[in-house]
Amino acid sequence: MKICVVGAGAMGSVYACFFAEAGHEVWAVDGWDAHVEAIRAHGLRLEGASGNRSVKSIEAVSDVRLAGKCDLYVIATKAYHVEQAATAMSSVVGAEGDVVTIQNGVGAADIAARILGAGRLFVGVADGFGASVIEPGRVHHAAFNLIRIGAMGGGLPDRVERMVEIWAGAGFRARAYKDIDRLIWEKLVCNVAFSGPCAVSGTTLGELMADSAAWKTACGCAREAHAVGLAKGVRFSFDDPVEYATQFGLRMPGARPSMLLDHLARRRSEIDALNGTVVELGRKHGVAAPSNELILAAVRKIEESFESCN
Repeated sequence: MKICVVGAGAMGSVYACFFAEAGHEVWAVDGWDAHVEAIRAHGLRLEGASGNRSVKSIEAVSDVRLAGKCDLYVIATKAYHVEQAATAMSSVVGAEGDVVTIQNGVGAADIAARILGAGRLFVGVADGFGASVIEPGRVHHAAFNLIRIGAMGGGLPDRVERMVEIWAGAGFRARAYKDIDRLIWEKLVCNVAFSGPCAVSGTTLGELMADSAAWKTACGCAREAHAVGLAKGVRFSFDDPVEYATQFGLRMPGARPSMLLDHLARRRSEIDALNGTVVELGRKHGVAAPSNELILAAVRKIEESFESCN
């Protein structure tokens, strides 16, 4: 297959390497020129949980239009770049091209569906994954668990099973799910518990859990996200959001979430799609979210200092 990964940051690079090693023709699209040039010159180096190697067969470009029509497009950008990515893709995605969008937070799939159409769109949820860019062309793979895949409109048509086979064939642990909305919200519970709080405290997941005051706020974020999801009609697979988040954190205590990595690089984070979404939807559904409001305000304050230095 010809596969295009749009957004070849940390996670996108992991996807690109696995697909290329499985024998697919892979195009990696990213706006970071130094990263693109490094991949072109030396290949994409991946190290960590899935082993250390350099994959030299990946075509790296800065514009998705240079990749042309592909069998599969994977949108792996930050949530706030999905609209831009989908708009750029709209001129090249053909009638036979499938799209998988994989982001943190809620709402990215709706944006992609509005631009590209829901009929070709699959939603992916990366469960228990972790990765970071060490330097241009070099990515560390910290954790490796499950890729959950569902159709935008729900259900389990044959096309979802075929999509799972494509990912599984590339070495991913992949599984089809009927209620993908539930999975998005279950991941959100973990994201709001760890991403923002770790970014504010500058800690790994395990260090956050060991700090009683910080962990109390993180647990509040998880409870509030769960309450908002219930108000929206989400059918969670668990009743105790704190226990669910705790088990998530215990699987990779040494990991630093992407929001903390963004802050270390003085980059804007996905706070609005995570804790910000809980606050916004909480107001809409009459659910108080003071812990998420606290983290949202703290992260925005930190990011104001990034802007003042640019």
